[in-house]
Amino acid sequence: MLVAWCLLLCSAGQAGAQVDTVANLPGITVETSVDRADMFIGDLITYKLTITYDSSYELVPPPLGANLGAFDVRDYQTDIISRLDDGRIKSENVFKLSTFTTGDYVIPPIPALFNLPDGSRKLVLSEGVPITVKSLLGSESDSTDLRPLKPPHEFERDLTRYYVYGGLALLVVIIAALWLWHRFRRRDIATEPVDRRPKWEIAFERLALLQEQNLVARELYKQYYIGLTEIAREYLGWMYHVDVLEMTTEELLWEFREFPLPGDSYDTMQAFFEHADLVKFAKYIPLRERALADFNVVHDLVEAVRADYERRRQTEVAISSDNGDKRDVSPAGVVG
Repeated sequence: MLVAWCLLLCSAGQAGAQVDTVANLPGITVETSVDRADMFIGDLITYKLTITYDSSYELVPPPLGANLGAFDVRDYQTDIISRLDDGRIKSENVFKLSTFTTGDYVIPPIPALFNLPDGSRKLVLSEGVPITVKSLLGSESDSTDLRPLKPPHEFERDLTRYYVYGGLALLVVIIAALWLWHRFRRRDIATEPVDRRPKWEIAFERLALLQEQNLVARELYKQYYIGLTEIAREYLGWMYHVDVLEMTTEELLWEFREFPLPGDSYDTMQAFFEHADLVKFAKYIPLRERALADFNVVHDLVEAVRADYERRRQTEVAISSDNGDKRDVSPAGVVG
């Protein structure tokens, strides 16, 4: 996930400021620590990432929930911000981690992205943290001394002919399947109806269908948050004409910093998407009350953007009427 995130940053840098990976930056320290380097299966360890930086820099929150290796997140506290006596800013992120597999692991380096005053963007990586996970059963010498089973006796057969015929048959099936898929796909695209309802009606309908699945009651939190985030992403993309479906959470939040979102919608959206990433990618199990509250967060976000759009639309209609302008002011994204 770290590699994919860095590649996405580099590709995004081609359209804007170039992202350079550096070993260190003046006025910046990135420190990682754990309360113990040895643990048993199922134990909890405390992993802390501390980023201290000069106030002239801007820190882009790192993808913490998606980059903790083989460890599961049991609890977390992120973006604990404080200001030091020398004027620098300290951001602390604390995670309670656990795993149920033995071996030697490394908590991967966390990328910290900074926007510099000169408009450039620099990426600093933290140090990886080695962890040894031991079994509760002790060493292998404590196990019973059982001899391994003998391998089954193999009778040699010449299967070359079957491989050749089977491969040819598989190739024919694949070609036929691709041809049929291409044919029916073109027909489906040509006859696919266009939903011309306002986009908020579509979003509210999808939220209602998601609620009817009772995913929270069935404790299917990952599937639940995937549905919530897809509805929120598609709706924001429709209303503000931005292709956000292929963006990471960090890219989406960076993109919407410049949009005039109503009220405190941006801060609420940021907290929701970052918490959803922990559930979807880091195996974090949220409280049931938090999961139900996040449904209302997405519902209120859809309604706030809708109301803000209607206000702006009425203003545009009034201005157009005063100027005798016949401009089309149909809802954003509704045109087929």
